[in-house]
Amino acid sequence: MPALSLPPLNIVVALLCSACIALPGVAATHAARATSSAAPPTLEALNAASLLPGHGHAVGAHAVARAQVLLDRAWFSPGEIDGRQGRNLQRALTAFQRASGLKANGRLDAATAKALEQGDTGSAFTTYTITDKDVAGPYTRTPADMAERATLKSLDYETINEALAERFHLSESMLASLNRGRAKDLKAGEELIVPDVTTRPPVDGAARRIEVEKRAKTLWVLGADRKVLGAFPISIGGPQDPLPLGVLKIVSEVPNPTFTYNPALLKNAPKDAQKAEVAPGPNNPVGSTWLGLSKPHWGIHGTPNPGQLGRQETNGCIHMTNWDAQRLAKLVKPGFEVDIRP
Repeated sequence: MPALSLPPLNIVVALLCSACIALPGVAATHAARATSSAAPPTLEALNAASLLPGHGHAVGAHAVARAQVLLDRAWFSPGEIDGRQGRNLQRALTAFQRASGLKANGRLDAATAKALEQGDTGSAFTTYTITDKDVAGPYTRTPADMAERATLKSLDYETINEALAERFHLSESMLASLNRGRAKDLKAGEELIVPDVTTRPPVDGAARRIEVEKRAKTLWVLGADRKVLGAFPISIGGPQDPLPLGVLKIVSEVPNPTFTYNPALLKNAPKDAQKAEVAPGPNNPVGSTWLGLSKPHWGIHGTPNPGQLGRQETNGCIHMTNWDAQRLAKLVKPGFEVDIRP
């Protein structure tokens, strides 16, 4: 794919290890905003929200979230559905525009809104009733210390809000915004408004290869004749461990992987850190899916911090949201080429 051209944004860059060992939920905590005292949005209003700005008004957060849902279902992932016109939404819009033969400007303009709505006439939001299983968890606090994490039997979600947010591909703050007054102390039987990310059509064709654009922080899935089948935002290695240009191959696929914390492989590990084996789980440092690459110790994998995707640097691996990594694993298999481009 030709390089994406995105307008600059002020992005906070955090150096993390190749497995993104920062605590899950940190981004959601810092990104949380006080919800408005206005009445909560109705399901009908959310599904009818115009994707275009009105007279002198910008597109609202819920309309942006609706566009993000439609992009997610079209296989052009915006990452975490958060209602914000940030860099990951620009990446998704640019990829969708390019695949649709539209002007690739990364903006939710009239032609793009029309194409999104014509390609997907289903409702973007639906309702979900919390179950006893949802409430039961298990939910486990994730320790900051890797040695303490290694003592846990599984790296579970920390809260029911985190679990539901990840299931429906949105941020915890957007979950709260969609359900003002309903997203606290959740109980079985309560009904929530959530993005409908389950009625997604199958990808349009058989995947043949993956291309990674470093500058745009985008992973492309290509079919025959380089047809674009989908695109996903990613985080990649920084200056200490840059992702090498050239062709790698997928050599393994591991669902619910364990993680071997080896400080000898990490340039920013504490001097007294010891090697440790961390159990599987969605808040495992490599998330819920691992696609091993032909470069030893490197892979494409999930993350416990979807809100930081595309805003952080890793020390080598390619990070995706857990749900995007799971989707990608259904399209590819060992032997697939991964072409790393500038």
